[in-house]
Amino acid sequence: MRIALDAMGGDRAPREIVAGAILASQQYNDIELLLVGREAELKEELAGKDYSAARITIINAAEVIGMDESPSKAIRQKRDSSLVKALKLLKEKEADAFISAGNTGAVMAGSLLILGRLKGIKRPSILINFPSAGGQTMVMDNGANIDSKPEHLLQYALMGQVYARQVIKKSRPRVGLLSIGEEKEKGTQLVKDTYELLTSEQKITNFIGNVEGRDIFNGSCDLVVCDGFIGNIILKTTEGVASYIFQLLKNMLNSNWRAKMGALLLKPYLKKMKEKVDYRQYGGAPLLGVNGVVIISHGSSDSLAILNAIKVAKETAAGKIVNIIEEEIIKDGEING
Repeated sequence: MRIALDAMGGDRAPREIVAGAILASQQYNDIELLLVGREAELKEELAGKDYSAARITIINAAEVIGMDESPSKAIRQKRDSSLVKALKLLKEKEADAFISAGNTGAVMAGSLLILGRLKGIKRPSILINFPSAGGQTMVMDNGANIDSKPEHLLQYALMGQVYARQVIKKSRPRVGLLSIGEEKEKGTQLVKDTYELLTSEQKITNFIGNVEGRDIFNGSCDLVVCDGFIGNIILKTTEGVASYIFQLLKNMLNSNWRAKMGALLLKPYLKKMKEKVDYRQYGGAPLLGVNGVVIISHGSSDSLAILNAIKVAKETAAGKIVNIIEEEIIKDGEING
């Protein structure tokens, strides 16, 4: 399996991207990594490192798309950028998956312009895993679309269901629709209309009805469907709350000598707790609905996050997600909506 990495994308590129690639090459012997970026810089990062040259290849790309650039404009004007060239490798079947921690808007725009949408898919969607009492809960969409329609949310549910079956290995994933109450009458018109579609669509095998924000974390469902505006707010709010709680704990445990003594006893448990909510452990978010395996990583990804993004890319490609989603969408005609 060949995985193309946008080696110049992200706040810590190219050092952490390269370091993550080296870790992955040491851990997985069945993948080849294509580092796409400025050749001289990538060679410098690889110099003296312990890795198999047969499984890490540099593809030169002279340009870089910045985090603050206009996505569509950058994709069209910077054709020799690491992001564009890596996506073209995926398009031309020279790679089985693509990963970037760079400009998310540019990844979205590039994926649509270069790869295109799958047949029957109206809007691609970003899927993110959140830690929960049940292990993890998938939420989609997380910002790919902010003006979704009921038929779009229905397709998010179908794509997430496929991902849960193929990658998470849940045969009948519980699908919930995010609302302000469990009753079917609750929510905006978008939620009410989507509820009717999810209830009537036979391809959605385990719709459990409306769920609330707390259900993302209590383990009561496997996939929560919402529009991208709300999904992105959930993501950023969760990151902020987690950061605040750990900072608060740190301050309290350093407040006096008794607290410091207690902190020593709690240290291994606090470490496990931090790992549970650490975004780096989840690696990256699949962009579902485009014609290729695209994984979007956090902009501040370090080597551990990139290692886990490669794991996600590997599992997503192995699960034949792209083909199965397309088959599900067009089987027996397009889904309702």
